[in-house]
Amino acid sequence: MHIHILGVCGTFMGSLAQLAAAQGHKVTGSDQNVYPPMSTQLENAGIDVMSGFHAEHLQPAPDLVVIGNAMSRGNEAVEYVLNRQIPYTSGPAYLAQHILKGKWVMAVAGTHGKTTTSSMLTWVLEDCGFKPGFLIGGVPKNFDVSARLGESDFFVVEADEYDSAFFDKRSKFVHYQGRTVILNNLEFDHADIFKDIEAIKTQFHHLVRTVPGDGLIIYPKQEKHIKDTLDQGCWTPVSIIGEDWCYQLVDEAGSHFKVQHKGVEVGEVSWQQTGLHNVMNAIACIAAAYHVGILPKDSISALNRFEGVKRRMELVTKSRGVTVYDDFAHHPTAIKSTLQGLKNSGQFKRIWAVIEPRSNTMRMGIHKQALPDSIGDSDQVIWFQPKGLDWQMDDVINNCNKIEQKAVLFDDVDAIIAHLLEHAADGDAVVLMSNGGFAGIHQKLADALKA
Repeated sequence: MHIHILGVCGTFMGSLAQLAAAQGHKVTGSDQNVYPPMSTQLENAGIDVMSGFHAEHLQPAPDLVVIGNAMSRGNEAVEYVLNRQIPYTSGPAYLAQHILKGKWVMAVAGTHGKTTTSSMLTWVLEDCGFKPGFLIGGVPKNFDVSARLGESDFFVVEADEYDSAFFDKRSKFVHYQGRTVILNNLEFDHADIFKDIEAIKTQFHHLVRTVPGDGLIIYPKQEKHIKDTLDQGCWTPVSIIGEDWCYQLVDEAGSHFKVQHKGVEVGEVSWQQTGLHNVMNAIACIAAAYHVGILPKDSISALNRFEGVKRRMELVTKSRGVTVYDDFAHHPTAIKSTLQGLKNSGQFKRIWAVIEPRSNTMRMGIHKQALPDSIGDSDQVIWFQPKGLDWQMDDVINNCNKIEQKAVLFDDVDAIIAHLLEHAADGDAVVLMSNGGFAGIHQKLADALKA
């Protein structure tokens, strides 16, 4: 079958393309922004990627078009598909119908931590000999790919609450029929499609409705919005982090902690990750693995060798005594927990947070009041005002300064680099935070520091 994917370079759709190719289908795709690492993965998988969304990309007509959720009516390729009545579907529907059927699906949902937790869980299963399939919205360093079919009945999927397609406004995760489901957390995000937190809770309730009675839902005790969601109706056993599964920090950074199950210590995690958020991710992973028969000691052994995820506190360079990290954090809560973990590690004299508010929710200014508090564990803050931002960031800068956060604003990446070269010193850490390309600042800064 010839499958053409519209929006093929997105993290989800690109991963799906690789799975379809691995099934033996001829896969092609179109997208506006074609760049690594996804473009490299697609090329390695033998997938022909075309630039732009043009009708000629669909000539001759493929057997099936998979339409990404970034596509909308008025798009030339979308209109051609509809007018010519070419069979089409959404990415989540294709995944559910053609890949997940008959699988024990382990789904990781939540506002934050989905990619990292999915990567941890996949690695634990792999290390314990389960050879799982997976689709993750990032690249686990233990695998170097974001998706594979696997060789067993187990499949780990990052279960996103974003909508499925322009013709299916349900959240992606309702398609997957997860049996083991992790609900990491629940906060307001994706303001471009959700009116308020209640609308998101409704979608999570729809997810809960799909989990079978012999499955398992795992969630942290302190997550009130998840508890509220489950109170709407839950037909599945639950395992609660903070009751059934607990942790005790050995160091404040979260790089060493003890794990308890039902009051009994079952091992210690000592790894390269930092931050309380990653401790919680790890506990959820251990609980999920236990549900499929993996002993906590074996999960812990695997986690001690977990290498992390690309673009999640990924080391870019260490030059002139300055350590530069790339991080995907794009929500105040994620920014705060990442910086807190780095601060608590005690490794650096000063921490520089360099932040691009790029997500749709950020662009709408939904979280601007929370941003100054999110960077409390940094010593210096550089805010980047990208083109297309719907609001001016002057108020954020002023509010940062009111609480004695040293914040500056730039609208040019080269100016940011020049500022860092002048002021960053030996023993400092620089964290580049964005869920996009950040105008290539990562490589530019690395090159400038090495020059």
